[in-house]
Order: sequence, then C-alpha cells, then structure tokens
Amino acid sequence: MFEPIPLNLPPYPFRLTKKENQLFIFDELRKKNLVLTPEEWVRQHFTQYLIQHKHYPKSLIKLEGGLTLNKLQKRTDIVIFDIHGKPNILVECKASHVKIDQKVFDQVARYNFVHKVNYLITTNGLQHYHCKMDYKEESYTFIPDIPTYI
Repeated sequence: MFEPIPLNLPPYPFRLTKKENQLFIFDELRKKNLVLTPEEWVRQHFTQYLIQHKHYPKSLIKLEGGLTLNKLQKRTDIVIFDIHGKPNILVECKASHVKIDQKVFDQVARYNFVHKVNYLITTNGLQHYHCKMDYKEESYTFIPDIPTYI
C-alpha cells in the first residue's frame, strides 16, 4: 500500500479512505474514489494547485483523457482547456520517485502533437517544469510558472 509523502506543492485536505488494506483518494472532479498510487497522489495535488492557487475553473480541467497517437490509445494526465474548448495546457504527472528527464519531455511532446497547447508542464510533485510553446518558431521556452487563470 502506498503511503503518501509531502510534495513540493501546498498540502490539501484530501478525503482518504482505507478499504481492504488499500488506500483510496476522492477525486472531486470525477466524483469518485480512486486507488491512491504515487502518480495519483501527484495528479490530485497538482489539480488542486491549479484550482486553488492558479484559479482555473474545475469545468475547464480534464483528468486522464484519452487520445489517439499513431493509432495507439494513450491517456493525458491533465488537460486544461480555454473558454472556447481548445486545449491550452497539458500536464504530465509522474510519481515522486520518477526522475523528470528527456524521456518524460518526449512523452508530453508526443501528446502535444495531438493537442497543440500553449503550455506544457511536467511534474513529479517535487520538481515542476513549465514550457511556453512557440509554434511559429517551432520552439519552446522554459518559464518559471504558468499564468494564473484570468
């Protein structure tokens, strides 16, 4: 059973329950209990950070959405849409023990072939990397943080 650890994100009063020697976390966006895995711990923290500190409306956030890439079904961890329903931010979450390396950046970049967002984020709950995309120049720039929702 996964034991939650403190992350480099604000703490939140999550609803955790234990059933049959397994820990569950209540996902307030999907309105259901999920098995608490190391990656889910990071995903739930980062989602709350987006809602409570960056003020993104819950209605614009999709968790674990499906996408097809090279005829394969994949899942994005977090996609934040703009008010027109266009994907704006793509977040790839990893467990805290997973190093954020080139392989993780390559994964989120592949997902972005489908979404074409303005911002890419990779996080393991301890380290967070934010990139602003520049499609005209076919490049990206690391930035200290993503914008707060207006």
